[in-house]
Amino acid sequence: MNEVHIPVLLSSVLEYLQPQAGETYLDLTAGYGGHADKILEVTQNYNGAVLNDRDQNAIDFLNAKYQKVKPKLMHDDFYNTALRLVESGICFDMILADFGVSSPQLDRQERGFSFSKEARLDMRMDESQDLDAWTIVNKWSERKLAEIFETYAEERRGRAELLAREICKHRPLNTTTELAELIKSHSPHTHTHPATRIFQAIRIVVNDELGIIQRTLPLLPKLLNPGGRVAIISFHSLEDRLVKDFFKEASANGIESELKIITKKPIVADNIENVNNPRARSAKLRVAEKI
Repeated sequence: MNEVHIPVLLSSVLEYLQPQAGETYLDLTAGYGGHADKILEVTQNYNGAVLNDRDQNAIDFLNAKYQKVKPKLMHDDFYNTALRLVESGICFDMILADFGVSSPQLDRQERGFSFSKEARLDMRMDESQDLDAWTIVNKWSERKLAEIFETYAEERRGRAELLAREICKHRPLNTTTELAELIKSHSPHTHTHPATRIFQAIRIVVNDELGIIQRTLPLLPKLLNPGGRVAIISFHSLEDRLVKDFFKEASANGIESELKIITKKPIVADNIENVNNPRARSAKLRVAEKI
């Protein structure tokens, strides 16, 4: 793997998780190990670490990277992994979930995530699953596409319906650049590429990203030791809202509360990080502690 993945908000994650020697760590979205590297450097407890990712390429990379120290690697979406760990009764001192797409996924042309690189419409984080972006764009109804664009791209209804109608009219659309150019040709000039939010919306649906988050959040307190912390990085307003609302709910039951909110407001990247790592610009970090 030649691509460099720079972990977002790394210094803030370390500041708020406060890793200590010997502590246990669960990374639900380990990717290529950017955050895990720094945390495990401190804990040195590789046997007490579980690194999960739904992308087999990431798991292969981690397996080679950690072949001498052997943390436990799990290949699944983070809900299924969290559920299995809850059922096994294992708890951790720290949990991290980073909901972003990793740089290698975006940068590898054949993965079909990026509208700036021509590839078959794909966008699957887990390449073994059946549903991909091509199927949604070419097989789903105009009404369903409009719903996706309105809900997940947060487009106005009229524009969502226009784009859905044009997509259906110009099918088949086989590649990322075909779809991006079609969207651009029916969009006003903007600072960001007009396909950005549409591609994001399709990716969210392909990977059931919000559904997996909703199902996973209630499991997280069950996976923490008392005093343990969970840190969650989101990149989309809908993701952040789910995390914010869950933390609020889990901390609002008085003596029966499961969590204490550590970050009253989301932590965001400073100007230096935004310059060095533009993908950090939309990242928001929220942290809570098990009571």
